[in-house]
Amino acid sequence: MSEEGSARERALVATGDELAVLLHHASADVLLALLDNPAMEETQLCLLLERKNLPSEIPEEVARRKPLLKSYRVKRALAFHPRTPRLISLRLLRDLYLMDLVQVAIVPGVSAELKRNAEDQLLARLPQLPLGQKITLARRGPARVAGALLAEGHEQVVSIVLDNPYMTEAQILRALSREKPPTPVIPAIVHHHKWSITYNVRLALVRHPSAPLATILSYLPELTVSDLRELAAPGIVPESLRKYLQAEVQRRMRASQKAASGNAPAKDPPASNRE
Repeated sequence: MSEEGSARERALVATGDELAVLLHHASADVLLALLDNPAMEETQLCLLLERKNLPSEIPEEVARRKPLLKSYRVKRALAFHPRTPRLISLRLLRDLYLMDLVQVAIVPGVSAELKRNAEDQLLARLPQLPLGQKITLARRGPARVAGALLAEGHEQVVSIVLDNPYMTEAQILRALSREKPPTPVIPAIVHHHKWSITYNVRLALVRHPSAPLATILSYLPELTVSDLRELAAPGIVPESLRKYLQAEVQRRMRASQKAASGNAPAKDPPASNRE
């Protein structure tokens, strides 16, 4: 009998230390035989599924055996394994706990499709979640989930979600694109140490009818002349704000003209004055 054949025979009956050694065997046939070993328990199976270099047959075979999937740990290990077949991983996502879905969505090495699907699952569950779980998601959830929580506008959640490391400018701008966001959203953005100094966010706040006038006026000196002119066009902002924008454009033009005249080279005096 070949060495691999002998190892396969041992894999069917091995226990203890010998079984632990066989978990690291390179042969798919040996590893498949381990699955038929009555001594193979959940702990050993999860150790096997921690191997990133597993032959693809192993995750597929584990997923095929329904009794093995009664273990949540096994389902989780399969869902996270890079060699689990795509359709199986997508199916397993439906059974994952909330924070495990978050992990799928944010950890490196997971396919974009799987991340997107995990985010979709989180978004679908969001309306039914209690406030405590929403606060947890606000701290650690992926960008789309953070954006959805911001859009919901719970007072206890908004300030937390703005500090989420996965929050993006695009999600902030999406929230500001709503004509009537929940009451806590705009004040929280206006006072946030990061988002309140982001240029495109400031631009969106200037456009927003609910942004405080004092805040908008403090932003005007920082905006480019081209953006000021665009905002000052009829119909973009209320007339009461438009006059301030036009005044800021005029101030910039005067300052520019003054600087230009101050930098102009001095003209030679007339010839009669030189004689």
